[in-house]
Formats: sequence, structure tokens, C-alpha cells
Amino acid sequence: MNKAYKILSIQENISHKKAKEMIDKGMVSFNGKKITLARAEFPEHTIFEIQKIKKPEVIFEDKDILVINKPPFIESYELASFFKEWVLLHRLDRETSGVILLVKENTPFHISAKKAFREQKVYKEYHALVSGFISEKITINQPILTIKKGFAKSKISKEGLSAITDIEPVGVVGKKTLVKAVIKTGRTHQIRVHLKSIGHSIVGDKLYGGIESKRIMLHASRIKIFDYDFKVPLSREFEIL
Repeated sequence: MNKAYKILSIQENISHKKAKEMIDKGMVSFNGKKITLARAEFPEHTIFEIQKIKKPEVIFEDKDILVINKPPFIESYELASFFKEWVLLHRLDRETSGVILLVKENTPFHISAKKAFREQKVYKEYHALVSGFISEKITINQPILTIKKGFAKSKISKEGLSAITDIEPVGVVGKKTLVKAVIKTGRTHQIRVHLKSIGHSIVGDKLYGGIESKRIMLHASRIKIFDYDFKVPLSREFEIL
């Protein structure tokens, strides 16, 4: 037996530090289950599965806005390392994939776009694979309180901020449902917390009660701001029909 990060460092020919970082980022799994502890022990000859990070794909660019198809397992702020002249307009969770917008900092467009987000004038559509069977449209209107102690975690609380999520089933296979989620607000982990609150946690979302998966099955599918309308199709991981 040996520690996971040591086995991984040999398998991938990388340093112990890099191996620990990959495990901490949720990029390493064994038999379809994500490894969460770098020091967990496994047989010496274990072969881990590695979630490779794809280079972000540019789907649109003009003088005001850069639109990226964000892959999972990359922090939103890390996108700036690929696109030096641009800054984030908003963020997605690390394991969430899909459409994300960058702008030129402090331009008139940047200022107007931030105002549109604050005033909830931006249309944001996601898709999520959840546990259980959802048969009809649901609007979840529950306030969310976020607590940040080293990392952010949210919960339903009367002391929280207002949050509204529209949920619509798209397809069902086995004991899972693919849903479309449209958020009227932008609270931390909003979709994840709201789906947990109705007993349908997102697959792979261990922080909010989701079953095991290589990643959190949440994808930002579409965003509309001003006259712009951008869509990013689901990856094969979401193809359940």
C-alpha cells in the first residue's frame, strides 16, 4: 500500500506537489470514483484515471467581449492566463463547464455589463444531471446564505439573500433526470443548493449530497446580455437520452 499522491506522481512522472494539486482539484479518480484525499492509501500498482484539462475554446470575440467554452476542472480566474488582455465578467464553479464571458477592463461596455448583472438583466441558462425523477416544471424561491470559512458553502436560510431558480425536466434515464435551470439571481452555488433543497442533488456534487461521479454534472448552456446571445452545447457526459 502507498499514498495516492505518491502512486500518482510515479504514474504521471510528476512531483509529489503536482500530484497533490491534481487530487485536490478533483482531477483524479479510481473505478469511476473521485479521489478526495491525497494521503489515502491504495495498492502500489493502482492505475488512476486522470481528467485532462482542455484548452479553453473561444466561441466568439469582438472589441467588447470574449466568449469562452470553459472546460471543467479549471478555475474561472485561471482563464486570464490564456487571454492576457481580458478580465472575467462573471464566474463559474471550478467543475462547472460552459459559456463564460470576459471583457476589456474598465471600458464603457464592462461598466454597463456589470450593471446589467447587478440589476438581474442577464439571462442565464444551465443544464444539470440530478438524482431522482423530476416530472414537471418547478420554481424554487428560497433565500440563500453563503458562509466563507476557507471555502464557500451555501444553505437555505431566512437570513440569506433572495434567490429564484426555474427548473424544467429535459429527459430521464434510470434514476437520474437531466434538467434545465434558469436562474433569476446569481447567488453562490445557487443551483446546487436549490436542487438539494428539493431532494435532487446534482450528480457528482458531494458538497451538497450528490452521488459519486468524476465531476459535478453542471453546465452553463446559454447566456444573453444586451443584444448578445451565446450557447454552448452539452458534452457527451450529459447525453442520457
